[in-house]
Amino acid sequence: MSEAVMVKTIYLKATPEKVWRYITKKELLAQWFHETDRDLTEKASFQYFSFHDDKPDRKLMWGDVVEVDPPNKLVHTFTHQWLKGVVTTVSWELMAVEGGTQLTLTHDGINTFEELTGHDKGWDEHLLRLRMMLS
Repeated sequence: MSEAVMVKTIYLKATPEKVWRYITKKELLAQWFHETDRDLTEKASFQYFSFHDDKPDRKLMWGDVVEVDPPNKLVHTFTHQWLKGVVTTVSWELMAVEGGTQLTLTHDGINTFEELTGHDKGWDEHLLRLRMMLS
């Protein structure tokens, strides 16, 4: 399989500024996605952590923030051990719409169908939690 691009668009009953905080602020990311070592508000490396507190190394995913345009767009690289060295890119685009925000997540650079289906399921679960947080 050549590199795949996954695009997911959801509509949230919150302003772009509020959605921006939920996709960039450490304490809010931990409520619907994963705990991270820092806010994703400037170009720098970051890590997401596992929910399993009993593991000595809780690092689960990591990447680098490469573009920050509040509250419109966030782009970061994204990888984890199961991607076996493949670095993918995740873009979050926010657009104000009547009644809230259109959030479009684009995840590209995925190389196998197994990885694509796994990430597709994972993003669906996480985005559902985000939607519930912002209802």
